[in-house]
Amino acid sequence: PLRSYEEEMYIFMATQSGTVKKTALSSFARQRSTGLIALALDDDDFLVGVNITDGKRDIMLFSDTGKVIRFNESLVRCMGRTARGVRGIRLKDSQKMIGMVIAPDEGQILTATVNGYGKRTDISDYPVRGRGGQGVISISVSERNGEVINAVSVTEDDEIMLISDRGTLVRTRVSEVRVMARNTQGVRLIRLIEGEQLVGLQRVDEIVKDDNDLDEDDLDENSTD
Repeated sequence: PLRSYEEEMYIFMATQSGTVKKTALSSFARQRSTGLIALALDDDDFLVGVNITDGKRDIMLFSDTGKVIRFNESLVRCMGRTARGVRGIRLKDSQKMIGMVIAPDEGQILTATVNGYGKRTDISDYPVRGRGGQGVISISVSERNGEVINAVSVTEDDEIMLISDRGTLVRTRVSEVRVMARNTQGVRLIRLIEGEQLVGLQRVDEIVKDDNDLDEDDLDENSTD
């Protein structure tokens, strides 16, 4: 949620084809009832990542084949809302980008694959390179692992949620996932049955209750029914 459209802040977007785009946050200050165009997309492309930046952050783009590229967002010029963007990562035919992370100053990147395997890797293990290259290995994609489905920034105190295409949902502590080097396969994150695949990985944000919020007990006590 946004409380103000600050100057010198940007919305950074990334698409499945490896395209990235940076637009001034202030460009979205005047809303319309029908919405605003944020990005011009080709018919076969999809938005896979959006975040707010200050113009100085490192961007990490992850592909389904286990590659990642890390570059400073200063390499992407600010564009208007209707622009298509520029190449962020070079993908081969049939490859696609599956996620974008704004690199933290410290912590790890947790990567997960379709067959339920994954790992944590220290953020310092990911080198900063130029924009538009093929990147480096983030996790080894193998017959055991399958393709990468997502990558998220985590710390030791976080929790993650994993969900399969059969509706299996697992919540676990990040500290229970091993920290391993980039060029490794990882460990089992979730046990899947035959034919089941992991489709979602998200870091759990702790919900901080606002003093003005009412919980269920408050609602019961204040109900006029």
